Amino acid sequence: MPNLNLLDLKSVPCPLNFVKIKLALENLSPKEELIVELDKGEPEEIIYKNLKGKGFIIRQLEEDDYSIKIKILHES
Repeated sequence: MPNLNLLDLKSVPCPLNFVKIKLALENLSPKEELIVELDKGEPEEIIYKNLKGKGFIIRQLEEDDYSIKIKILHES
């Protein structure tokens, strides 16, 4: 089973949240996954757009009116 890593980026502005996610992903092995909580709207859109283009799979886990929780893993 892959290791789970959690990053809470709610209230973290763009592009700082993308930078933090990118750094966290660089420290993970290809079999590990990253769980990220972030604000809906622009942060969500930027993360989806940038990571999908870099070979990552993003799956939505939870959502409420203000935030979203996603799982990010390497394409295999």
